[in-house]
Amino acid sequence: PTGFREIVAANPLFFTGVYIILAMGAMLFLLGFLGCCGAIRENKCLLLFFFMLILVIFLAELAAAILAFIFREHLTREYFTKELKRHYQGYNNTDVFTGTWNAVMNSFDCCGVNSPEDFEESLFRLINPNEMVPAACCRRGSQPGDSAYISQDECLMGNMLFRNNKGCYSAVVDYFELYIYVAGALAIVVLTIEFISPPPNIAHSTRQLTDILGNVTSLTFYSTLAPPGGEYWFCRTVTQHTVHIHTVRYIG
Repeated sequence: PTGFREIVAANPLFFTGVYIILAMGAMLFLLGFLGCCGAIRENKCLLLFFFMLILVIFLAELAAAILAFIFREHLTREYFTKELKRHYQGYNNTDVFTGTWNAVMNSFDCCGVNSPEDFEESLFRLINPNEMVPAACCRRGSQPGDSAYISQDECLMGNMLFRNNKGCYSAVVDYFELYIYVAGALAIVVLTIEFISPPPNIAHSTRQLTDILGNVTSLTFYSTLAPPGGEYWFCRTVTQHTVHIHTVRYIG
């Protein structure tokens, strides 16, 4: 490939991922703004709506993580295999997609997505009918930095002893396996924090409701113990969302 910009431009899937990330960022910004407004104004409707959105996002993230884990190999292998068959043209080609695949196969000593058989019934075989696999699949010398092929002619004819038989999908996954597990662990931690940590403003509203119920219960308790025929009065202060009961007195 001639550069990172050309590689990205050759694969529209990268742009799809960028659009998804931008949309998620905008949604999280609006969600944070909504939570701040609800906390400042002490608006229970906004706080409840904020909490429901957090719950929906949590469930969506959980469902996406489960589906990605279950179908990760089928979807990714199928997509890359289809793209390889349709667009890969050969080793000495200036096409950006082809150059990217050549760089991957040379770097990871692999061939195809799953195996060298991925090049059967592909665009590469139509362009190069006398070659079973591209030269990027051929084995090189065992010494570090040795770029010479062991036997390129035997490799191009399909001899398994002179070509790399491991698929690039498995090779790349094995290389990044540690990072994949770290990313999965971080995702689990984030989901756990979202689930067990309610927003502070929601917790504050819950405490206010608990105080009101406690005061009403105390008033009922006093009225039950007082002798019949008496009068009751109590002083109260009403704020926007809270009723504070200061005294409860029996007058005989």
